[in-house]
Amino acid sequence: MLPPAPSRRAFVPFVSVTNIMSLIHRIGLEEMMSGMADYIEEDFRRWELFDKTPRVASHSEVGVIELMPTSDGAVYGFKYVNGHPKNAAEGLQTVTAFGLLAEVDTGYPVLLSEMTVLTALRTAATSAMVARHLAPGSAETMALIGNGAQSEFQAIAFRAICGVNRLRLHDIDPAATRKTIANLETQGFELIACATAQEAIEGAQIITTCTADKQYATILTDNMVGAGVHINAIGGDCPGKTELHKDILNRADVFVEYPPQTRVEGEIQQMPDDFAVTEIWQVITGAAQGRRDDRQITLFDGVGFAIEDFSALRYLRDHLTDTGLCAQLDMIADPDDPRDLFGMVQRAHGAAA
Repeated sequence: MLPPAPSRRAFVPFVSVTNIMSLIHRIGLEEMMSGMADYIEEDFRRWELFDKTPRVASHSEVGVIELMPTSDGAVYGFKYVNGHPKNAAEGLQTVTAFGLLAEVDTGYPVLLSEMTVLTALRTAATSAMVARHLAPGSAETMALIGNGAQSEFQAIAFRAICGVNRLRLHDIDPAATRKTIANLETQGFELIACATAQEAIEGAQIITTCTADKQYATILTDNMVGAGVHINAIGGDCPGKTELHKDILNRADVFVEYPPQTRVEGEIQQMPDDFAVTEIWQVITGAAQGRRDDRQITLFDGVGFAIEDFSALRYLRDHLTDTGLCAQLDMIADPDDPRDLFGMVQRAHGAAA
């Protein structure tokens, strides 16, 4: 005799890499990132409802492994993510991730998903959503400095959400720039490969820095940055890793996600603890001012925060209905009598015999 089949409540939808890619093509990449940006902005508008904590990090000499939890009181979410810059030289991804949503009232998980691809989408969606509030309204040209795994997603998100159509590309590895151009050449952008970072930022109203080396780097120096630009600094995302000279921070108005995390991991780890920043949720809700005038330098010191992952998972869950693009995992033990877990195990042995 077979043991009772698990209830539907015991099954947890799982979105694999194959299925997330299929969903992207079904919805459309630009539409998906635009929709995700709206979910992120919606959750930032209710920022004060969320549990907030800096990510729980385990650092090593070669990288970091982190957990990023949050909850809005009804749903709990977390992401497991690593960052290992040396992986690229070994043919591995620098960042991999998976995430989960669960009901707060039962503790039962309701979604498990890969988040390597999903993190790339949500990072780009967050960058462009923030730029929608901070960048010059007439921005059409973006410098992309660092042409690794995130670059194409950033480009497409900024076009979909901010109207950017001209990209000036630079990477210390010319092969990375060639890769980005090959991937984007059929996407309708004007693409310009640049020999230096200085050349890349000429004429750009938005500057995105997204490099991988885990070090205190100076991708941009103060003399390179003119008035009126928006800097989307997303490569500095762990202790000991920055991209901008600190003099740029002194000239700019700096916007962050969650200061207790950004002061440890972001560009502002170079600055005193009392260095003034504005939380981006305050700009989104109207509690603080974003761009004031045409000469202001705005800087988004983006390190990635758990609420953004929560939003991305929430978007994913809402858009899975009737797609068939998930597997049902038998993850939750579901005995007929909740008190009789041992009996369920024993009956399974008898059925196997």
